[in-house]
Amino acid sequence: MAEVLVYVDHVDGAVRKPTLELLTLARRIGEPVAVALGNGAADTAAALAEHGAVKVLTHDASEYAEYLVVPKVDALQAAVEAVSPAAVLVPSSAEGKEIAARLALRIGSGIITDAVDLEAGEEGPVATQSVFAASFTTKSRVSKGTPVITVKPNSAAVEAAPAAGAVEALSVSFSEKATGTKITGRTARESTGRPELTEAAIVVSGGRGVNGAENFSIIEALADSLGAAVGASRAAVDAGWYPHTNQVGQTGKSVSPQLYIANGISGAIQHRAGMQTSKTIVAVNKDPEAPIFDLVDYGVVGDLFDVVPQLTEEIKTRKG
Repeated sequence: MAEVLVYVDHVDGAVRKPTLELLTLARRIGEPVAVALGNGAADTAAALAEHGAVKVLTHDASEYAEYLVVPKVDALQAAVEAVSPAAVLVPSSAEGKEIAARLALRIGSGIITDAVDLEAGEEGPVATQSVFAASFTTKSRVSKGTPVITVKPNSAAVEAAPAAGAVEALSVSFSEKATGTKITGRTARESTGRPELTEAAIVVSGGRGVNGAENFSIIEALADSLGAAVGASRAAVDAGWYPHTNQVGQTGKSVSPQLYIANGISGAIQHRAGMQTSKTIVAVNKDPEAPIFDLVDYGVVGDLFDVVPQLTEEIKTRKG
């Protein structure tokens, strides 16, 4: 069976959930070979093996931390040349998509971004995408070179599938451009204790109907009762009620959680584009004609200031 390269997104050896999802998808089309780079790369092996990696290629160098994406592209190119894989899978983050695009250009291959599913095909992997603001679903494959595919978080369930996970050192020669853009400083993001928005299994969002930054505490309370991430519509962000880093939509972040709860959000196409692939969608809105109700699985016509606190209390009661 052909090998499939999986780029490992990790922090000092702690593997992030989207990578484990990629391993699940990779097993559908071949044998997963993980590529872990930077500090703690070797420490990823146990988690990767537990989720199906037959081999883990590792390389650590200061360049990965000191410079932007080019050193990682150099390493992935070296891995492609060493393995000759059936495909290369990369998490569909901002950095992941830049790495994937640069790699595809380097190796003369086609690229598919923001896939939400992956299956084996007679002529190579077939990727499913949601396009045109999630109004259509397409299936496509790369017809030239080694397919490079980025996959959105929460596109597949994480499945344990113990494999050998043999660790091998990857030989990497950095290009002249690897040190072209130096990182001069880092500022740690203030932790809220909530899941990362794009990776969360549950997202609770607020929109114009929240009617003020001080009222987002209602949205946060519901999110915390569910162990969810907090999102916001563009209207709420533009009004200064919530940070842009939490914006869901075409000009914000795309999410695909198991459960999405929209509160006081009308359902403009800009917002729908960022959350329409959610598995189950619930909306609370006092306007029965709000476009969001055309999309939802469950809708509550009512004032969010009455509905959301009651829902939060009911969840706490059932948990307690």
